[in-house]
Amino acid sequence: MTPLVSRLSRLWVIMRKPRAAVGSGPRKQAASQDGRQKHAKSSSQAKPSAPNAGLARQLEEVVLQASVSPYHLFRDIAEVTAFRGSLLSWYDQEKRDLPWRRQAEDEVDPDRRAYAVWVSEVMLQQTQVATVINYYTRWMQKWPTLQDLASASLEEVNQLWAGLGYYSRGRRLQEGARKVVEELGGHMPRTAETLQQLLPGVGRYTAGAIASIAFGQATGVVDGNVARVLCRVRAIGADPSSNLVSQQLWSLAQQLVDPARPGDFNQAAMELGATVCTPQRPLCRQCPVQSLCRARQRVERERPLASWNLLGSPDVEECAPSTGQCQLCLPPSEPWDQTLGVVNFPRKASRKPPREESSATCVLEQSRALGGARILLVQRPNSGLLAGLWEFPSVTWEPSEQLQRKALLQELQRWTGPLPATHLRHLGEVVHVFSHIKLTYQVYGLALEGQTPVTTVPPGARWLTREEFHTAAVSTAMKKVFRVYEGQQPGTCKGFKRPQVSSPSSRKKPSMGQQVLDDFFQPHISADAPSLNSAVQ
Repeated sequence: MTPLVSRLSRLWVIMRKPRAAVGSGPRKQAASQDGRQKHAKSSSQAKPSAPNAGLARQLEEVVLQASVSPYHLFRDIAEVTAFRGSLLSWYDQEKRDLPWRRQAEDEVDPDRRAYAVWVSEVMLQQTQVATVINYYTRWMQKWPTLQDLASASLEEVNQLWAGLGYYSRGRRLQEGARKVVEELGGHMPRTAETLQQLLPGVGRYTAGAIASIAFGQATGVVDGNVARVLCRVRAIGADPSSNLVSQQLWSLAQQLVDPARPGDFNQAAMELGATVCTPQRPLCRQCPVQSLCRARQRVERERPLASWNLLGSPDVEECAPSTGQCQLCLPPSEPWDQTLGVVNFPRKASRKPPREESSATCVLEQSRALGGARILLVQRPNSGLLAGLWEFPSVTWEPSEQLQRKALLQELQRWTGPLPATHLRHLGEVVHVFSHIKLTYQVYGLALEGQTPVTTVPPGARWLTREEFHTAAVSTAMKKVFRVYEGQQPGTCKGFKRPQVSSPSSRKKPSMGQQVLDDFFQPHISADAPSLNSAVQ
């Protein structure tokens, strides 16, 4: 019986055992820590979990390995050990000094350590490291513990998160903190499986990162950086968003993770993708695992025979599937492009363009208000896009200017009472791209001068000074809108240009120095987020 068949047989026998018999033994003590099993069973909000989910995943991985060409796998434990050692040695010397890493290394309390990792991982999704550093520092100063965050208001969370984007992340982070405090006795779940099962907004990647970094669980992780590294190291050129490729990447990550230093290994893999194995200009000569990289070997093989780098080099292994076209290699429709080199891997995942929407919004300001000029803001619904944030009164775009003005004026009067329609001025437009929506705002302004100030508004609206506006829980799009309004007012920003999203053809090519900075400070993408391929940490 081959080792693969033997392993399949053992897993199948275990899967068929009664549920009560599974999980007994050494894991019992860890499962009973802090009474978390009791809390999990009593929680009505716990995510549903299939019986023996971990074993089912193992079985799925074994079946996958049986169907994959050895070319896309690591041959033996010696190769895996070499990869681990080279990557960790490089990480120990080259890792960046980041506040969340210092916090995780210095914190003794496991729950506070897990909380610190959780906050950083959520913030780093779809956001540049350089931007996150300041937000993370202010967040941890304001709410250093789970209990502090759980007692905060959503308004406070949105206010601190303002400008960071993807605002539902902050809301779910607070929801998770409240669940830990109110239902789990203030203790974070200790494994990737229970983290993903019990905490809202925590997907497979985030759960694995917390479990490995904070609790030392030997579980692999796959974010955009790790996916890119693995695709190049094992020459995986198929669509990285496909189920087959995703399963293979997670299987490789689990095979490679160092059981002695799982948190450091996972951070090292992410660091390598963020600083060396970058999307467009990878620094292959600085890569600690270049000798194990199939993409690099392919580049060497494709060079002209006269190249001195090829002379004396051993034969390079190629993928040789037993039947048909390999499902992990570059597709026939997108063959190897010699000009791209290792950047052939991974190929960009297909993405739908954002849908386009239009809206009209108005900055209403009363200059004679008590305490100085004030502007009107209204709160968005508690669900959907930009949930709970504040914005200028807005309406859906109308096909004609006359209908647009009428609809916008009616919306304003809903909050303030009668207003002079003749003072409503169109100022320009702002284009802002969210994750899946390209929204064009037609910006209007209405300044109330010489009128009795409006002192009261219904619930869901408020008058703020300009200074208060800049620190309020408002989106970046609304700050763009306000800059348009300020640019049209007497004595402010005479040379102001309306902010719009430029097209690729209109953007200037960055300088070499700027390209280097852009490569270093790129967004970190997690597997919990939409894309696996485009950005780096």
